[in-house]
Amino acid sequence: MHPGNQNGERSDVLVAGAGPTGLAVALTAHDHGATVRVLDRRPHPCRPSQAFLVHPRTLEVLRPHGVTGAIVGLGQLGPRLHVHLNRGSVSVTLGNFRLPDTPYPHLLLVRQADVEAVLRRALGERGIEVEWDTAVQRYEVDPAHGLVLTRCGAQHFVSRYLVGCDGRSSTVRAAAGIDWRGAPYRRDVLLADLDVTGGDVQTGDAHVFVRHRGLAFLLPLGERARWRLVAPVPAHRSPSLPGDVHPQALLDELGAGCRVTDVAWSQRVPIEHRLAARFQEGPVFLAGDAAHAYSPAGGQGMNAGLQDAVNLGWKLAAAARCDLPDGGALLRSYQEERRPVAQRVLALTHLLLWCEAGTDPVPACARGAVASMGPHLLPRALPGRRVQTHLVRLLSQLRWDYRRSVLSVDGGSGPPTVVSAGQRLPDEQITVDGAPRRLHDLTAAPGIHVLLCRDTPWSRSSPADGGFVRVHRIHSWPGDGVVIVRPDGYVGFRSPDSRGVEAWLDMVGAGNGI
Repeated sequence: MHPGNQNGERSDVLVAGAGPTGLAVALTAHDHGATVRVLDRRPHPCRPSQAFLVHPRTLEVLRPHGVTGAIVGLGQLGPRLHVHLNRGSVSVTLGNFRLPDTPYPHLLLVRQADVEAVLRRALGERGIEVEWDTAVQRYEVDPAHGLVLTRCGAQHFVSRYLVGCDGRSSTVRAAAGIDWRGAPYRRDVLLADLDVTGGDVQTGDAHVFVRHRGLAFLLPLGERARWRLVAPVPAHRSPSLPGDVHPQALLDELGAGCRVTDVAWSQRVPIEHRLAARFQEGPVFLAGDAAHAYSPAGGQGMNAGLQDAVNLGWKLAAAARCDLPDGGALLRSYQEERRPVAQRVLALTHLLLWCEAGTDPVPACARGAVASMGPHLLPRALPGRRVQTHLVRLLSQLRWDYRRSVLSVDGGSGPPTVVSAGQRLPDEQITVDGAPRRLHDLTAAPGIHVLLCRDTPWSRSSPADGGFVRVHRIHSWPGDGVVIVRPDGYVGFRSPDSRGVEAWLDMVGAGNGI
Protein backbone atom coordinates (compact mmCIF):
# COMPACT_ATOMS: atom_id res chain seq x y z
CA MET A 1 0.00 0.00 0.00
CA HIS A 2 1.06 3.55 -0.64
CA PRO A 3 -0.30 6.65 1.09
CA GLY A 4 -1.55 7.99 -2.22
CA ASN A 5 -3.51 4.83 -3.05
CA GLN A 6 -6.46 4.86 -0.72
CA ASN A 7 -10.24 4.74 -0.51
CA GLY A 8 -11.39 8.28 0.20
CA GLU A 9 -9.42 11.01 1.88
CA ARG A 10 -6.79 10.49 4.51
CA SER A 11 -7.99 11.15 8.07
CA ASP A 12 -6.20 12.17 11.23
CA VAL A 13 -8.01 9.58 13.33
CA LEU A 14 -9.53 6.27 12.23
CA VAL A 15 -11.78 4.68 14.85
CA ALA A 16 -12.55 0.95 14.71
CA GLY A 17 -15.81 0.35 16.54
CA ALA A 18 -18.99 2.46 16.81
CA GLY A 19 -19.96 1.64 20.37
CA PRO A 20 -20.09 4.39 23.01
CA THR A 21 -16.30 4.56 23.32
CA GLY A 22 -15.56 4.75 19.60
CA LEU A 23 -18.25 7.36 18.99
CA ALA A 24 -16.98 9.48 21.87
CA VAL A 25 -13.36 9.27 20.65
CA ALA A 26 -14.51 10.48 17.24
CA LEU A 27 -16.65 13.28 18.70
CA THR A 28 -13.91 14.56 21.02
CA ALA A 29 -11.20 14.41 18.35
CA HIS A 30 -13.40 16.18 15.80
CA ASP A 31 -14.40 18.93 18.22
CA HIS A 32 -10.70 19.65 18.80
CA GLY A 33 -9.86 19.97 15.13
CA ALA A 34 -9.13 16.44 13.85
CA THR A 35 -10.55 14.79 10.74
CA VAL A 36 -12.19 11.53 11.72
CA ARG A 37 -13.63 8.34 10.24
CA VAL A 38 -15.55 5.66 12.15
CA LEU A 39 -15.80 2.04 10.99
CA ASP A 40 -17.82 -0.82 12.45
CA ARG A 41 -18.00 -4.49 11.55
CA ARG A 42 -21.74 -4.66 12.28
CA PRO A 43 -24.19 -4.08 9.41
CA HIS A 44 -26.30 -1.67 11.52
CA PRO A 45 -26.41 -0.24 15.04
CA CYS A 46 -29.32 -2.29 16.35
CA ARG A 47 -28.42 -4.53 19.27
CA PRO A 48 -29.69 -5.11 22.82
CA SER A 49 -28.01 -2.88 25.38
CA GLN A 50 -25.63 -4.39 27.91
CA ALA A 51 -25.01 -1.23 29.95
CA PHE A 52 -27.60 0.88 31.78
CA LEU A 53 -25.87 3.28 34.17
CA VAL A 54 -24.08 6.59 33.55
CA HIS A 55 -22.09 8.17 36.36
CA PRO A 56 -21.71 11.88 37.28
CA ARG A 57 -18.11 12.11 36.05
CA THR A 58 -19.08 10.70 32.66
CA LEU A 59 -21.79 13.33 32.26
CA GLU A 60 -19.23 15.99 33.13
CA VAL A 61 -16.65 14.95 30.52
CA LEU A 62 -19.28 14.70 27.76
CA ARG A 63 -20.84 18.08 28.55
CA PRO A 64 -18.47 20.25 26.42
CA HIS A 65 -19.63 18.35 23.34
CA GLY A 66 -23.27 19.25 23.76
CA VAL A 67 -24.64 15.74 24.32
CA THR A 68 -25.16 15.49 28.07
CA GLY A 69 -28.59 17.13 28.06
CA ALA A 70 -29.89 14.73 25.42
CA ILE A 71 -28.52 11.70 27.27
CA VAL A 72 -30.08 12.84 30.55
CA GLY A 73 -33.36 13.43 28.72
CA LEU A 74 -33.52 9.80 27.61
CA GLY A 75 -32.90 8.31 31.03
CA GLN A 76 -34.01 8.46 34.64
CA LEU A 77 -31.93 10.88 36.71
CA GLY A 78 -31.80 9.78 40.33
CA PRO A 79 -34.00 6.69 39.74
CA ARG A 80 -36.06 5.11 42.50
CA LEU A 81 -34.84 1.66 43.53
CA HIS A 82 -36.90 -0.92 45.44
CA VAL A 83 -34.76 -3.36 47.44
CA HIS A 84 -36.69 -6.61 47.92
CA LEU A 85 -35.90 -8.69 50.99
CA ASN A 86 -37.43 -11.88 52.38
CA ARG A 87 -39.92 -9.97 54.49
CA GLY A 88 -40.71 -6.88 52.44
CA SER A 89 -39.00 -4.13 50.52
CA VAL A 90 -37.26 -0.80 51.07
CA SER A 91 -37.32 2.09 48.59
CA VAL A 92 -34.34 4.39 48.04
CA THR A 93 -33.59 7.17 45.54
CA LEU A 94 -30.25 7.09 43.73
CA GLY A 95 -29.90 10.83 43.64
CA ASN A 96 -29.37 14.01 45.61
CA PHE A 97 -26.07 12.76 46.96
CA ARG A 98 -23.96 15.30 48.82
CA LEU A 99 -21.86 16.23 45.82
CA PRO A 100 -21.83 20.05 45.73
CA ASP A 101 -18.83 20.14 43.37
CA THR A 102 -20.64 18.58 40.40
CA PRO A 103 -23.73 19.68 38.46
CA TYR A 104 -24.77 16.00 38.32
CA PRO A 105 -25.12 14.69 41.90
CA HIS A 106 -27.15 11.70 40.66
CA LEU A 107 -26.81 8.37 38.97
CA LEU A 108 -28.48 8.16 35.56
CA LEU A 109 -30.34 5.05 34.47
CA VAL A 110 -30.23 4.95 30.65
CA ARG A 111 -29.80 2.37 27.90
CA GLN A 112 -26.45 2.01 26.17
CA ALA A 113 -28.30 2.09 22.84
CA ASP A 114 -29.74 5.51 23.70
CA VAL A 115 -26.29 6.86 24.60
CA GLU A 116 -24.98 5.58 21.26
CA ALA A 117 -27.90 7.15 19.38
CA VAL A 118 -27.17 10.57 20.91
CA LEU A 119 -23.46 10.32 20.04
CA ARG A 120 -24.20 9.17 16.48
CA ARG A 121 -26.61 12.05 15.99
CA ALA A 122 -24.00 14.53 17.25
CA LEU A 123 -21.44 13.12 14.81
CA GLY A 124 -23.98 13.24 11.99
CA GLU A 125 -24.60 16.92 12.69
CA ARG A 126 -20.86 17.39 12.20
CA GLY A 127 -20.89 15.53 8.88
CA ILE A 128 -19.47 12.24 10.19
CA GLU A 129 -21.43 9.06 9.49
CA VAL A 130 -20.49 5.61 10.75
CA GLU A 131 -19.29 3.33 7.94
CA TRP A 132 -21.13 0.11 8.77
CA ASP A 133 -20.29 -3.42 7.63
CA THR A 134 -16.61 -2.47 7.45
CA ALA A 135 -14.50 -4.82 9.55
CA VAL A 136 -10.85 -4.07 10.27
CA GLN A 137 -8.76 -7.08 9.28
CA ARG A 138 -5.22 -5.85 9.78
CA TYR A 139 -3.07 -2.77 9.66
CA GLU A 140 0.52 -1.77 9.01
CA VAL A 141 2.50 1.32 9.89
CA ASP A 142 4.28 3.34 7.22
CA PRO A 143 7.07 4.96 9.28
CA ALA A 144 8.39 6.94 6.31
CA HIS A 145 5.15 8.92 6.08
CA GLY A 146 4.02 8.57 9.72
CA LEU A 147 0.76 6.87 8.68
CA VAL A 148 -1.31 3.83 9.58
CA LEU A 149 -2.59 1.79 6.64
CA THR A 150 -5.67 -0.18 7.65
CA ARG A 151 -7.11 -3.02 5.55
CA CYS A 152 -10.87 -3.70 5.59
CA GLY A 153 -11.59 -6.34 2.95
CA ALA A 154 -11.03 -4.80 -0.47
CA GLN A 155 -10.92 -1.33 1.10
CA HIS A 156 -8.03 0.32 2.83
CA PHE A 157 -7.84 3.49 4.85
CA VAL A 158 -4.97 5.84 5.61
CA SER A 159 -4.80 7.76 8.86
CA ARG A 160 -2.35 9.33 11.25
CA TYR A 161 -3.73 7.35 14.20
CA LEU A 162 -5.81 4.18 14.59
CA VAL A 163 -7.96 3.64 17.70
CA GLY A 164 -9.24 0.17 18.52
CA CYS A 165 -12.65 0.47 20.18
CA ASP A 166 -13.74 -2.89 18.78
CA GLY A 167 -14.61 -4.69 21.99
CA ARG A 168 -13.24 -7.57 24.01
CA SER A 169 -12.41 -9.60 20.92
CA SER A 170 -10.57 -6.63 19.41
CA THR A 171 -8.98 -7.23 16.01
CA VAL A 172 -6.87 -4.11 16.45
CA ARG A 173 -5.47 -5.39 19.75
CA ALA A 174 -4.66 -8.77 18.24
CA ALA A 175 -3.03 -7.17 15.19
CA ALA A 176 -0.91 -5.01 17.50
CA GLY A 177 0.29 -8.11 19.36
CA ILE A 178 -0.85 -6.75 22.73
CA ASP A 179 -1.40 -9.36 25.46
CA TRP A 180 -4.91 -9.67 26.88
CA ARG A 181 -4.29 -10.59 30.50
CA GLY A 182 -6.91 -12.02 32.81
CA ALA A 183 -9.50 -14.79 32.88
CA PRO A 184 -13.22 -15.47 32.60
CA TYR A 185 -15.39 -15.50 35.69
CA ARG A 186 -17.19 -18.60 36.88
CA ARG A 187 -20.45 -16.69 36.55
CA ASP A 188 -22.30 -15.46 33.49
CA VAL A 189 -24.99 -12.78 33.35
CA LEU A 190 -28.45 -13.51 32.03
CA LEU A 191 -30.08 -10.62 30.17
CA ALA A 192 -33.72 -10.87 29.21
CA ASP A 193 -36.44 -8.52 27.96
CA LEU A 194 -39.78 -9.60 29.37
CA ASP A 195 -43.23 -8.58 30.50
CA VAL A 196 -44.46 -9.51 33.97
CA THR A 197 -47.67 -9.25 35.92
CA GLY A 198 -48.44 -9.40 39.62
CA GLY A 199 -46.07 -9.14 42.55
CA ASP A 200 -44.74 -5.98 44.14
CA VAL A 201 -43.19 -4.69 40.90
CA GLN A 202 -43.94 -1.02 40.36
CA THR A 203 -43.86 0.19 36.78
CA GLY A 204 -41.22 2.79 36.01
CA ASP A 205 -39.00 2.02 39.02
CA ALA A 206 -35.96 -0.23 39.29
CA HIS A 207 -35.97 -3.32 41.48
CA VAL A 208 -33.21 -5.39 43.07
CA PHE A 209 -33.85 -8.75 44.71
CA VAL A 210 -31.42 -9.72 47.48
CA ARG A 211 -31.07 -13.43 48.15
CA HIS A 212 -28.47 -15.89 49.38
CA ARG A 213 -27.57 -16.91 45.82
CA GLY A 214 -26.94 -13.37 44.60
CA LEU A 215 -28.54 -10.14 43.47
CA ALA A 216 -30.85 -9.78 40.49
CA PHE A 217 -32.10 -6.57 38.90
CA LEU A 218 -35.37 -5.83 37.13
CA LEU A 219 -35.00 -2.53 35.27
CA PRO A 220 -37.66 -0.52 33.38
CA LEU A 221 -35.34 -0.40 30.37
CA GLY A 222 -36.40 -3.31 28.21
CA GLU A 223 -35.96 -2.76 24.48
CA ARG A 224 -38.22 -5.52 23.17
CA ALA A 225 -40.50 -5.65 26.21
CA ARG A 226 -41.19 -3.47 29.25
CA TRP A 227 -38.60 -4.95 31.64
CA ARG A 228 -34.93 -5.92 31.46
CA LEU A 229 -33.84 -8.72 33.80
CA VAL A 230 -30.16 -8.81 34.79
CA ALA A 231 -29.17 -11.79 36.90
CA PRO A 232 -26.07 -13.91 37.59
CA VAL A 233 -26.15 -17.55 36.49
CA PRO A 234 -23.52 -20.31 36.60
CA ALA A 235 -20.99 -20.07 33.77
CA HIS A 236 -21.76 -22.01 30.60
CA ARG A 237 -19.66 -22.72 27.53
CA SER A 238 -22.33 -21.62 25.07
CA PRO A 239 -23.42 -17.97 24.78
CA SER A 240 -26.95 -19.12 23.93
CA LEU A 241 -29.47 -19.47 26.73
CA PRO A 242 -29.70 -23.10 27.93
CA GLY A 243 -33.13 -24.55 28.49
CA ASP A 244 -32.61 -25.12 32.24
CA VAL A 245 -32.32 -21.37 32.95
CA HIS A 246 -35.54 -19.46 32.41
CA PRO A 247 -36.46 -15.98 33.68
CA GLN A 248 -39.56 -17.34 35.43
CA ALA A 249 -37.50 -19.89 37.33
CA LEU A 250 -35.06 -17.19 38.41
CA LEU A 251 -37.82 -14.84 39.55
CA ASP A 252 -39.51 -17.68 41.47
CA GLU A 253 -36.24 -18.51 43.20
CA LEU A 254 -35.85 -14.84 44.10
CA GLY A 255 -39.33 -14.72 45.57
CA ALA A 256 -40.39 -11.93 43.22
CA GLY A 257 -44.00 -13.05 43.30
CA CYS A 258 -44.62 -12.04 39.69
CA ARG A 259 -45.47 -14.06 36.60
CA VAL A 260 -43.62 -13.73 33.30
CA THR A 261 -46.16 -13.27 30.52
CA ASP A 262 -43.68 -12.92 27.65
CA VAL A 263 -39.95 -13.33 27.08
CA ALA A 264 -39.18 -11.21 24.03
CA TRP A 265 -35.43 -11.81 24.09
CA SER A 266 -32.81 -13.42 26.30
CA GLN A 267 -29.08 -13.95 26.18
CA ARG A 268 -26.40 -15.38 28.42
CA VAL A 269 -23.35 -13.09 28.46
CA PRO A 270 -19.99 -14.48 29.61
CA ILE A 271 -18.10 -12.02 31.80
CA GLU A 272 -14.38 -11.74 32.44
CA HIS A 273 -11.71 -9.66 34.11
CA ARG A 274 -8.97 -8.64 31.69
CA LEU A 275 -6.56 -5.81 31.03
CA ALA A 276 -4.48 -5.10 27.93
CA ALA A 277 -0.75 -5.16 28.62
CA ARG A 278 -0.49 -1.69 27.11
CA PHE A 279 -2.89 0.83 25.61
CA GLN A 280 -0.57 2.09 22.86
CA GLU A 281 1.57 0.50 20.16
CA GLY A 282 3.14 3.34 18.17
CA PRO A 283 0.33 5.27 16.44
CA VAL A 284 -2.26 2.63 17.45
CA PHE A 285 -4.34 2.95 20.62
CA LEU A 286 -6.88 0.86 22.55
CA ALA A 287 -9.87 2.23 24.46
CA GLY A 288 -12.97 0.91 26.20
CA ASP A 289 -13.64 -2.84 26.15
CA ALA A 290 -10.71 -3.39 23.78
CA ALA A 291 -8.41 -2.17 26.57
CA HIS A 292 -10.14 -3.55 29.67
CA ALA A 293 -12.97 -5.95 30.49
CA TYR A 294 -14.82 -5.67 33.79
CA SER A 295 -17.66 -7.45 35.49
CA PRO A 296 -20.93 -5.51 35.15
CA ALA A 297 -21.02 -4.85 38.91
CA GLY A 298 -21.16 -1.13 39.54
CA GLY A 299 -21.84 -0.24 35.92
CA GLN A 300 -18.20 0.61 35.21
CA GLY A 301 -17.68 -0.66 31.65
CA MET A 302 -19.41 2.01 29.53
CA ASN A 303 -18.39 4.79 31.91
CA ALA A 304 -14.72 3.81 31.89
CA GLY A 305 -14.79 3.59 28.08
CA LEU A 306 -16.35 7.03 27.68
CA GLN A 307 -13.78 8.54 30.01
CA ASP A 308 -10.98 6.79 28.06
CA ALA A 309 -12.43 8.33 24.92
CA VAL A 310 -12.48 11.91 26.12
CA ASN A 311 -8.97 11.59 27.57
CA LEU A 312 -7.62 10.26 24.28
CA GLY A 313 -9.66 12.23 21.73
CA TRP A 314 -8.34 15.73 22.46
CA LYS A 315 -4.76 14.45 22.62
CA LEU A 316 -5.03 12.79 19.20
CA ALA A 317 -6.36 16.02 17.71
CA ALA A 318 -3.58 18.10 19.28
CA ALA A 319 -0.89 15.66 18.13
CA ALA A 320 -2.31 15.69 14.60
CA ARG A 321 -2.32 19.52 14.53
CA CYS A 322 1.34 19.54 15.62
CA ASP A 323 2.28 16.77 13.18
CA LEU A 324 3.95 14.73 15.91
CA PRO A 325 5.18 11.36 14.55
CA ASP A 326 4.29 9.35 17.65
CA GLY A 327 2.60 12.04 19.71
CA GLY A 328 5.51 12.36 22.11
CA ALA A 329 4.77 12.81 25.79
CA LEU A 330 1.28 14.07 25.01
CA LEU A 331 0.03 10.77 23.60
CA ARG A 332 2.12 8.61 25.90
CA SER A 333 0.24 10.26 28.75
CA TYR A 334 -2.95 8.44 27.65
CA GLN A 335 -1.64 5.06 28.83
CA GLU A 336 0.16 6.70 31.73
CA GLU A 337 -3.10 8.13 33.00
CA ARG A 338 -5.81 5.67 32.01
CA ARG A 339 -4.18 2.27 32.57
CA PRO A 340 -3.66 2.81 36.33
CA VAL A 341 -7.30 3.89 36.53
CA ALA A 342 -8.29 0.70 34.69
CA GLN A 343 -6.32 -1.36 37.19
CA ARG A 344 -8.13 0.25 40.10
CA VAL A 345 -11.53 -0.15 38.44
CA LEU A 346 -10.72 -3.80 37.75
CA ALA A 347 -10.03 -4.38 41.44
CA LEU A 348 -13.20 -2.49 42.42
CA THR A 349 -15.49 -4.43 40.06
CA HIS A 350 -13.89 -7.72 41.11
CA LEU A 351 -14.79 -6.92 44.72
CA LEU A 352 -18.31 -5.76 43.82
CA LEU A 353 -19.02 -8.93 41.84
CA TRP A 354 -17.76 -11.04 44.74
CA CYS A 355 -20.21 -9.24 47.00
CA GLU A 356 -23.12 -9.43 44.52
CA ALA A 357 -22.74 -12.93 43.13
CA GLY A 358 -19.76 -14.66 44.77
CA THR A 359 -20.40 -18.31 45.62
CA ASP A 360 -17.93 -18.38 48.55
CA PRO A 361 -19.48 -18.78 52.03
CA VAL A 362 -18.62 -15.24 53.18
CA PRO A 363 -20.50 -13.22 50.51
CA ALA A 364 -23.32 -15.78 50.33
CA CYS A 365 -23.87 -15.65 54.09
CA ALA A 366 -23.66 -11.86 54.09
CA ARG A 367 -26.32 -11.62 51.36
CA GLY A 368 -28.46 -14.11 53.27
CA ALA A 369 -28.19 -12.00 56.42
CA VAL A 370 -29.20 -8.84 54.54
CA ALA A 371 -32.10 -10.63 52.83
CA SER A 372 -33.37 -11.83 56.22
CA MET A 373 -33.51 -8.33 57.68
CA GLY A 374 -36.81 -6.67 58.17
CA PRO A 375 -37.42 -3.63 55.94
CA HIS A 376 -37.19 -1.37 59.01
CA LEU A 377 -33.72 -2.70 59.89
CA LEU A 378 -32.01 -2.32 56.51
CA PRO A 379 -31.80 1.50 56.55
CA ARG A 380 -30.08 1.30 59.95
CA ALA A 381 -27.55 -1.22 58.61
CA LEU A 382 -26.59 0.96 55.65
CA PRO A 383 -23.53 3.23 55.96
CA GLY A 384 -24.06 6.85 56.94
CA ARG A 385 -24.57 9.68 54.48
CA ARG A 386 -20.90 10.66 54.57
CA VAL A 387 -19.74 7.12 53.76
CA GLN A 388 -22.39 6.81 51.04
CA THR A 389 -21.10 10.00 49.41
CA HIS A 390 -17.52 8.69 49.51
CA LEU A 391 -18.64 5.42 47.90
CA VAL A 392 -20.51 7.28 45.12
CA ARG A 393 -17.41 9.39 44.43
CA LEU A 394 -15.32 6.24 44.21
CA LEU A 395 -17.84 4.38 42.05
CA SER A 396 -18.25 7.24 39.58
CA GLN A 397 -14.50 7.94 39.21
CA LEU A 398 -14.81 11.41 40.74
CA ARG A 399 -11.85 10.54 42.99
CA TRP A 400 -9.45 9.26 40.34
CA ASP A 401 -6.64 11.65 39.45
CA TYR A 402 -3.61 11.99 37.18
CA ARG A 403 -1.25 13.71 39.61
CA ARG A 404 1.70 11.55 38.48
CA SER A 405 1.15 12.35 34.81
CA VAL A 406 3.76 14.25 32.83
CA LEU A 407 0.96 16.65 31.90
CA SER A 408 0.35 17.60 35.55
CA VAL A 409 2.55 20.60 36.39
CA ASP A 410 1.98 22.17 39.78
CA GLY A 411 3.68 25.29 41.10
CA GLY A 412 2.52 24.51 44.61
CA SER A 413 -0.16 27.14 45.06
CA GLY A 414 -3.00 28.90 43.31
CA PRO A 415 -6.61 29.81 44.01
CA PRO A 416 -7.45 28.31 47.41
CA THR A 417 -10.49 26.45 46.12
CA VAL A 418 -8.72 24.82 43.17
CA VAL A 419 -7.25 21.35 43.58
CA SER A 420 -3.73 20.29 42.62
CA ALA A 421 -2.64 19.67 39.04
CA GLY A 422 -3.79 16.26 37.90
CA GLN A 423 -7.04 16.34 39.82
CA ARG A 424 -10.53 16.89 38.48
CA LEU A 425 -11.66 20.53 38.49
CA PRO A 426 -14.47 20.83 41.06
CA ASP A 427 -17.50 22.95 40.29
CA GLU A 428 -18.10 26.08 42.36
CA GLN A 429 -19.75 29.48 42.28
CA ILE A 430 -17.47 32.16 40.80
CA THR A 431 -17.70 35.75 39.55
CA VAL A 432 -16.79 36.63 35.96
CA ASP A 433 -17.23 40.16 34.59
CA GLY A 434 -19.22 41.11 37.66
CA ALA A 435 -21.77 38.32 37.24
CA PRO A 436 -22.10 35.04 39.17
CA ARG A 437 -21.43 31.84 37.23
CA ARG A 438 -20.74 28.20 37.87
CA LEU A 439 -17.19 27.15 37.07
CA HIS A 440 -18.31 24.10 35.08
CA ASP A 441 -20.61 26.30 33.01
CA LEU A 442 -17.61 28.48 32.14
CA THR A 443 -15.52 25.50 31.00
CA ALA A 444 -18.35 23.63 29.24
CA ALA A 445 -16.88 24.13 25.76
CA PRO A 446 -14.24 22.17 23.83
CA GLY A 447 -10.67 23.30 24.27
CA ILE A 448 -8.15 24.25 26.92
CA HIS A 449 -9.33 26.80 29.49
CA VAL A 450 -6.84 29.23 31.03
CA LEU A 451 -8.26 30.61 34.27
CA LEU A 452 -6.67 33.81 35.53
CA CYS A 453 -7.01 35.14 39.06
CA ARG A 454 -8.31 38.69 39.48
CA ASP A 455 -4.88 40.40 39.54
CA THR A 456 -2.89 38.18 37.19
CA PRO A 457 -0.96 40.24 34.59
CA TRP A 458 -1.90 39.05 31.11
CA SER A 459 -0.96 40.71 27.84
CA ARG A 460 -2.30 38.08 25.46
CA SER A 461 -5.86 38.19 24.18
CA SER A 462 -8.26 35.31 23.73
CA PRO A 463 -8.18 33.65 20.30
CA ALA A 464 -10.84 34.21 17.71
CA ASP A 465 -13.94 32.05 17.85
CA GLY A 466 -13.04 28.46 17.06
CA GLY A 467 -9.68 28.62 18.88
CA PHE A 468 -8.77 25.77 21.18
CA VAL A 469 -7.39 27.89 24.02
CA ARG A 470 -9.91 30.02 25.91
CA VAL A 471 -8.89 32.61 28.51
CA HIS A 472 -11.14 33.61 31.43
CA ARG A 473 -10.51 36.01 34.30
CA ILE A 474 -12.13 34.94 37.58
CA HIS A 475 -12.74 38.10 39.58
CA SER A 476 -13.72 36.20 42.72
CA TRP A 477 -10.24 34.60 42.87
CA PRO A 478 -7.80 37.09 44.43
CA GLY A 479 -4.10 37.06 43.63
CA ASP A 480 -1.88 36.45 40.59
CA GLY A 481 -2.42 32.74 40.03
CA VAL A 482 -3.07 30.79 36.83
CA VAL A 483 -4.94 27.51 36.44
CA ILE A 484 -5.14 25.64 33.14
CA VAL A 485 -7.98 23.16 32.70
CA ARG A 486 -7.58 20.37 30.16
CA PRO A 487 -10.39 19.55 27.70
CA ASP A 488 -11.35 16.53 29.84
CA GLY A 489 -11.90 18.70 32.92
CA TYR A 490 -8.68 17.95 34.82
CA VAL A 491 -6.32 20.64 36.09
CA GLY A 492 -3.17 20.40 34.00
CA PHE A 493 -1.27 23.41 35.32
CA ARG A 494 -1.43 25.45 38.52
CA SER A 495 0.90 28.25 39.51
CA PRO A 496 0.96 31.41 41.65
CA ASP A 497 1.97 33.38 38.52
CA SER A 498 2.00 33.03 34.73
CA ARG A 499 5.51 31.62 34.45
CA GLY A 500 5.49 28.18 32.85
CA VAL A 501 2.20 28.67 31.01
CA GLU A 502 3.77 28.74 27.55
CA ALA A 503 5.90 25.65 28.24
CA TRP A 504 2.81 23.70 29.31
CA LEU A 505 0.81 24.82 26.27
CA ASP A 506 3.70 23.81 24.00
CA MET A 507 3.74 20.35 25.61
CA VAL A 508 0.07 19.80 24.78
CA GLY A 509 0.28 21.21 21.26
CA ALA A 510 -1.38 24.55 21.99
CA GLY A 511 1.61 26.87 22.19
CA ASN A 512 0.31 29.02 19.36
CA GLY A 513 -3.24 29.02 20.65
CA ILE A 514 -3.02 32.36 22.46
